[in-house]
Amino acid sequence: MTHSVHPIGTLTLERFVTGPVQENTYFLYDQNKKGVIIDPGEDAPRLLERIGHLGLKPSNIILTHAHFDHIGAVDPLRKALNIPVLLHPLDLEIYQNSAKSAKKWGFVFEQPQDPDGWLEAGQILEVGQIRLEVRFVPGHAPGHVVFVGQDGAGGDFVISGDTLFRGAIGRTDFAYGDAKLLLDGIRSQILSLPDSTRVFAGHGPETTVGDERSRNPFLKG
Repeated sequence: MTHSVHPIGTLTLERFVTGPVQENTYFLYDQNKKGVIIDPGEDAPRLLERIGHLGLKPSNIILTHAHFDHIGAVDPLRKALNIPVLLHPLDLEIYQNSAKSAKKWGFVFEQPQDPDGWLEAGQILEVGQIRLEVRFVPGHAPGHVVFVGQDGAGGDFVISGDTLFRGAIGRTDFAYGDAKLLLDGIRSQILSLPDSTRVFAGHGPETTVGDERSRNPFLKG
């Protein structure tokens, strides 16, 4: 598991590259160590070790979507920290079949218990100094959402999951995939943000809305 720290104004975002699919798990927290865990994909013992080392006080686990590489550490973290897991309801079927999906790809995976609550488009999540807007961007998964926040100095950032990557977009050749829905959602919900908006994806490095608007070959035309 590799690890990097990304200051975002008064907030801190930590990225952990977890599991065999190299998925990005994020901790987002404020100066008082209040925060959220986003898409805990794997390596639960090491994630818990980091939480203890930092003295973090996460309020919940929020999921961009329910593909197995994004939820493998959900139950160990939920049990250890006694915090709820939130997911968009349209991804519940994928979530409930995640162990079967992982097995098809040759991965051993413990099926997590159902989410504790739901996310919906337009919802505002407030934890300490963190304020995140939930935006609905289906196409890679039917209930995929992204989380848009501000850094405390007026700059935007987005946790994009598997919608928008540096130089790429999420795959749509899985079950429930829809390329048109995904591209429409990226353009209306992410590219509508300022060019300076920082984008932290579910796989790969950080980018910006402006860079993807001008350079991403999937967004031309």
